[in-house]
Amino acid sequence: MGGIFYFNAKRKRKVAEIYQALNSEPTDVAALRRMAISEGGLLTDEIRRKVWPKLLNVNTNDPPPISGKNLRQMSKDYQQVLLDVRRSLRRFPPGMPEEQREGLQEELIDIILLILERNPQLHYYQGYHDIVVTFLLVLGERLATSLVEKLSTHHLRDFMDPTMDNTKHILNYLMPIIDQVNPELHDFMQSAEVGTIFALSWLITWFGHVLSDFRHVVRLYDFFLACHPLMPIYFAAVIVLYREQEVLDCDCDMASVHHLLSQIPQDLPYETLISRAGDLFVQFPPSELAREAAAQPQAEKTAASTFKDFELASAQQRPDMVLRQRFRGLLRPDERTKDVLTKPRTNRFVKLAVMGLTVALGAAALAVVKSALEWAPKFQLQLFP
Repeated sequence: MGGIFYFNAKRKRKVAEIYQALNSEPTDVAALRRMAISEGGLLTDEIRRKVWPKLLNVNTNDPPPISGKNLRQMSKDYQQVLLDVRRSLRRFPPGMPEEQREGLQEELIDIILLILERNPQLHYYQGYHDIVVTFLLVLGERLATSLVEKLSTHHLRDFMDPTMDNTKHILNYLMPIIDQVNPELHDFMQSAEVGTIFALSWLITWFGHVLSDFRHVVRLYDFFLACHPLMPIYFAAVIVLYREQEVLDCDCDMASVHHLLSQIPQDLPYETLISRAGDLFVQFPPSELAREAAAQPQAEKTAASTFKDFELASAQQRPDMVLRQRFRGLLRPDERTKDVLTKPRTNRFVKLAVMGLTVALGAAALAVVKSALEWAPKFQLQLFP
């Protein structure tokens, strides 16, 4: 009984903190990002409708224009979108009346075609609808259109290129992350020649296509919207690391390992994995992994790679400059990688202790928040003409 009371009190306190951040003048986006990352995320769809636009810097009073064109007749993507949406029955809540679901599917088609028409540089990919339907179910058609359009020109931009080159490059971060944490697992997967294609649908749908419980999907979306665009690949790595023993018990061949990893367990400890992914992002930021990710020339072209790492967090946000300088000064750049690799946990916790920060997930969460603030869409506009 006491545990339930504590849980409810903790939840109530978090709701109050979220609304306090929303009602601040200006809105305390840093606090909202912390709330989205910390245990339980944003808690309810009602809160998500208020917070998700803030995380993407979308003005909810400025609805997207309605196209006067008959996009279903004009769009080259219409037939593929239609096929994908028709196959998306499992993405709608069980028990939803057929008429309501069919109405939402029509809205889903309209949102996708409108965004593609307004952004001819974007190319539709199979799996995009899995992301759009999540926003539609949480936000409704008008708001979902605005947020998905912003997301498509920022976080999802690499997936919407004419080729899969940048998507493959992002997948190439997976094995270096695993190698830093568990070289034995990395070597086993390399010997099995399993590659990274098993994680493709995870990455390009933000796990929406592979998780059956909608609550888990929106919890991950809270986390991803509050973080660096590469966070989904860190989360993918954490899932593989969590399943270490299952992988090592497999036959060391591509078919066996690929089959195992392609099936995501539905009972994952999501909060633990989210916390771990945030820790790994701090410990092994993208810039330290870039040399090991394949196709280095491509790295310079990806939208995700244009972002700076958390050490260069925006000076416009708290904590103050002194704290950031203290954090950056803990290790010289030439020592940072070596130190983390030789004694990852010991040195990391010493560094975090020196930072002296306490937030919901510890110092790692604050660093992730700082990084996300630096890469929030309002700072990215100049990167995507």
